[in-house]
Amino acid sequence: MKDSLKEGLEFEFQYTVPADKTVPHLFPEFEEGKIMPDVLASGYMIGLFEFVCIKAIHPYLDWPDEQSVGIGFHLSHTAATPPGFTVTVKVRLEKMEGKKLTFSIEAHDGADIISKGTHERFIIHAAKFRAAIAAKAEKAK
Repeated sequence: MKDSLKEGLEFEFQYTVPADKTVPHLFPEFEEGKIMPDVLASGYMIGLFEFVCIKAIHPYLDWPDEQSVGIGFHLSHTAATPPGFTVTVKVRLEKMEGKKLTFSIEAHDGADIISKGTHERFIIHAAKFRAAIAAKAEKAK
C-alpha cells in the first residue's frame, strides 16, 4: 500500500444496469426468483459497490500483489432501479486502520437515491491469501 492512500479519497463511477443484473438473474436456480421484478438485485448492487471501491484504491496498491477483500457491509437499498438506468456510485475513504479501510457510499439512479451506507475492505497480499484458501480446500478433502 502506497503512502499516498489517505483518508478523504473520493471516487465516482457510473454503471448502466443491464437486464442480466436484475433479481431473476441473481440465483436462477431458485424458482421464486424467476417471477420477481426485473430491477437491480441487491446482491449485484453490493458487488458493484465492492468493485467501485476496488477501482478507487487500485492506483494506491502494489497491484496485483496487493488486492483487497470485502469484510463488512452496512448498506440500505431503498429504491428499485430498472435495467437501462445509470447508477452513479460515490465512495469516500473515511477511515484507515492499518490495512482495514472504511468507505462511505451513496448511489443514485438518476431518479432516486438507491443506497447509502458503509463498506469495509481489507488489503491482502494475493499470493498469501490464495495459499491460505488452497490449504483450507485441501484440509476439507
